[in-house]
Amino acid sequence: MAGVEVHADRDVCIGAGLCVLTAGAVFDQDDDGIVVVLDEHPADVVAARDAVANCPSGALSLTEE
Repeated sequence: MAGVEVHADRDVCIGAGLCVLTAGAVFDQDDDGIVVVLDEHPADVVAARDAVANCPSGALSLTEE
């Protein structure tokens, strides 16, 4: 499976936290609940893709490497 690079638009994030629940090794939230990318090149590509697909605000994206 190809690798990916994860991106987060913190200005679009609404703090739902689904990304953290789906891919906790890739995403976290700051004190305001806004997404923080922990691993831009995650080993668990499936979890990263699921998190991007389930983001309710569309703040997450990824690019294929």
